[in-house]
Amino acid sequence: MTQQLAVAPAPHRTATTPGTATPGTAAPAPGTPTLATPILGTPTLGTAGLVTVLLGAFLPMLDFFIVNVALPTIDKDLNAGPAVLELVAAGYGIAFAVLLVLGGRLGDIFGRRRLFVAGATAFALTSLACGLAPDAWSLVTARAAQGASAALLIPQVLGTITAATDGARRGRALSVYGAVGGISVVIGQVLGGMLVAADLFGTGWRSVFLLNVPFALLAVVLAVRYVPESKATRAARVDVPGTVLLTATLLSLLVPLMEGRAAGWPLWSLVLLGLFPVLAVAFALVERRAEQRGDTPLVPPTLLRIPEMRRGLGIALPYFAGFGGFMFVIAVALQQGLKLGPVAAGWALVPMAVGYFSASLAGPRLIGRWGSRVLSAGAVIQALGLATLAVTVLADWAHFSPLRMAPGVALAGIGQGLIGTPLFRVVLSKVPAARAGVGSGVLATSQQSSLALGVATLGTLYLSLSPSLGMGRTLALCLGIQLLGSFTILYLTTRLPRSIG
Repeated sequence: MTQQLAVAPAPHRTATTPGTATPGTAAPAPGTPTLATPILGTPTLGTAGLVTVLLGAFLPMLDFFIVNVALPTIDKDLNAGPAVLELVAAGYGIAFAVLLVLGGRLGDIFGRRRLFVAGATAFALTSLACGLAPDAWSLVTARAAQGASAALLIPQVLGTITAATDGARRGRALSVYGAVGGISVVIGQVLGGMLVAADLFGTGWRSVFLLNVPFALLAVVLAVRYVPESKATRAARVDVPGTVLLTATLLSLLVPLMEGRAAGWPLWSLVLLGLFPVLAVAFALVERRAEQRGDTPLVPPTLLRIPEMRRGLGIALPYFAGFGGFMFVIAVALQQGLKLGPVAAGWALVPMAVGYFSASLAGPRLIGRWGSRVLSAGAVIQALGLATLAVTVLADWAHFSPLRMAPGVALAGIGQGLIGTPLFRVVLSKVPAARAGVGSGVLATSQQSSLALGVATLGTLYLSLSPSLGMGRTLALCLGIQLLGSFTILYLTTRLPRSIG
């Protein structure tokens, strides 16, 4: 980690002007909408600033999963019930996903440090509201507000890194960001179980939320001092039609997938799923027409024409969906199937965390030598880990244990680290600094939506089939589906350019 954070000073950069190509990027043809607009000054992100924004990224990503192991205790304490418990988890993820691109746009307009400070402050306050929630529905509301504050915070992290770093410096910073994202998921499972079991000062499950407050406030203080301000000098107006349609599109997919099973698949859930493709097409048409008029859409189609971004997002979907689904399913299988407590279930994933972190540390050096082949190798190693774990499950589920699953999850963790760490570099490598907020918002939305999609699909499949098929066989089936995702990732990595910026 120290080696990755000790980045070299960035070379001098000049502000990008409309119609002028950035270094290494061909100038657009006449009449083509340009992504580049002037940026304010030439901000440089130092080591202290990088640590600060990574702290701001760690907390929201940690909270996506830390609540999982606390749900049984929340149910017992607040008498919530299964449907409300799913809303406690889903409300955060849905609000997080649907507002991320808007958060990136606001950072471009008002300044990324300003929005980072506002988002971290709001995250502290909403975490406090979660920790003090007197009943289940208050907790659901506070969790949704917490997800909205995370959507203000996260895009400013990627946006600041992209706007205030260059070249190898940017690549190393994005590699560390990718490592933080993966580690936060695993730590969330472990830390959540430890906090619930410790019952600090009689707080029980509330400590998983209250822990955020001092660290979020620390991020605010450090950001004011160490994080440079950056924004687009030509402030584009918020794309209201695009924002509404994107929100409706994501809600029409995520809400029925997350809540449909618990509610018995009522008519409204089927209607929403049917509306999803219609709303997605409408969003794409509105964004294309807005850009043709010379407006600035929420998701500029020209941004998605950058090959590295388009192909990288194609990898992100199966990668994050599989990652999110695996973390949810394995937690349920360990606690309900093997009857492990929250602490033991969390510690069972430590080999994955060690493998992921080790691969993340080695990632920048490997990428410098082998380029995109590192992602291909990661897909192969992840597939081997998943296959090993599936064989172990099918061979003797009755004696399946954290010790027996260690080789499989360790291999899977190494593979995931080799994919996830460079993936952020791939997607954002050619995004102009003046569109850093928009590009970061698109990537973060893809990440969170895919995580939620994986939890919803694989989670629903596991919970639906395990009563009839059995815990072990259903877990093996879910691992097999994720194995197919690894092969998809392997194919897509062959379409990437050999060199990664």
